[in-house]
Amino acid sequence: MLSRTADHLFWMARYTERAENTARMLDVNMQTSMLPQSEQDAEQGWRATLGISELQSAYDHKYGRDGQFHTRDVLDFMVRDPNNPSSIFACLTGARENARAVRGTLTTEVWEIQNATWLDMQKRLKSNLLETDPSQFFEWVKYRSHLSRGVTLGTMLKDEAIHFIRLGTFLERADNTARILDVKFHGARDTSKDITQRDFYYWAALLRSVSGFEIYRKVYRDVITPARVAELLMLRGDMPRSLLACMDDVVENLKQVRNDVSADTERFAGKLHAELKFGHIDDIMKAGLHLTLTEFLENIYDLGNRVSRDFLVPLAA
Repeated sequence: MLSRTADHLFWMARYTERAENTARMLDVNMQTSMLPQSEQDAEQGWRATLGISELQSAYDHKYGRDGQFHTRDVLDFMVRDPNNPSSIFACLTGARENARAVRGTLTTEVWEIQNATWLDMQKRLKSNLLETDPSQFFEWVKYRSHLSRGVTLGTMLKDEAIHFIRLGTFLERADNTARILDVKFHGARDTSKDITQRDFYYWAALLRSVSGFEIYRKVYRDVITPARVAELLMLRGDMPRSLLACMDDVVENLKQVRNDVSADTERFAGKLHAELKFGHIDDIMKAGLHLTLTEFLENIYDLGNRVSRDFLVPLAA
């Protein structure tokens, strides 16, 4: 497969997944911001979301002139701002443009889903849905992402094209699951104490944001604790959005597209995979979850660059 074709497929999948995960991250913050808390705590929650998404400086540059912080500005910046490359608008536009560039490689159904999502998004953003019912808009973004993946798996030939799409999906999902988890844990002073009623709703909202609440109940059959949430989202291979499950698929799809120069990238991915597969949550919590997640994010970024170098159009330096 031509590297440019693989590049478009890879980034089509990454942008679609990124839009979904941005919606998930914003949705959990919307839910937790409605819990009883001070204005300062609520602002810190939103700033944590911006910070872990590496958007704080860009946000401050655009909105920080008057020194005031408004939730509506964060939503506008992370949902509809075309100048923010990580906004939902920019991601779904990027996914559609990459799909358009390789329409001959995609099935008609896959292209039509991408195009229809882009058209429908513009109508929804022109309405006041984001202001009146943001959770409904975020659910729509998640649904369109699910639809895209389902149609892709259900209609495309299982050749190199599907492997590059899956590779992009799971690299992006691993990155975003780590970020969503770190939004809550970052700055926490003590996660060993029993959680309060407010914390229960916070952790429940976090689990629901990654479709993990019912899975948590099925696996642990007990109260929600921070360590178990971290274990579920990092080390459980049977949890679809966990870091281990993502790396399972990254390693497998890398194997399917290997070439003469990709052995080092496969080894690097295998090392990340092994650290999760044989890791223990007690060791991770003792070492510091934020530190572990930060290191993982750095490694997954490096892995993405290695994939681009070996298979795709290399990223600009």
